[in-house]
Amino acid sequence: MATARPLPETGSVFLDTRDHGRALRVSWHPEADVVVLSLWRDNVCAGSFRLPVDDVPDFIEVLRTGLDRAYAVAMTKRHAG
Repeated sequence: MATARPLPETGSVFLDTRDHGRALRVSWHPEADVVVLSLWRDNVCAGSFRLPVDDVPDFIEVLRTGLDRAYAVAMTKRHAG
């Protein structure tokens, strides 16, 4: 597996809640019309997924829908307790 390289100008790193050196890197590659989602353990890439930019809006919608539902559940629990 590849070792870590600097992120492109547009990208970010998200740490896994389990810690143990796990992270998700998101990097835009406009030259290839993809967003790369890569899983890292310490400084080693354990796997990657190349998401076509045309699919990014659907991906964001899935995340947004999940966030909306999680928020609604949290608010219901808060008002019930």
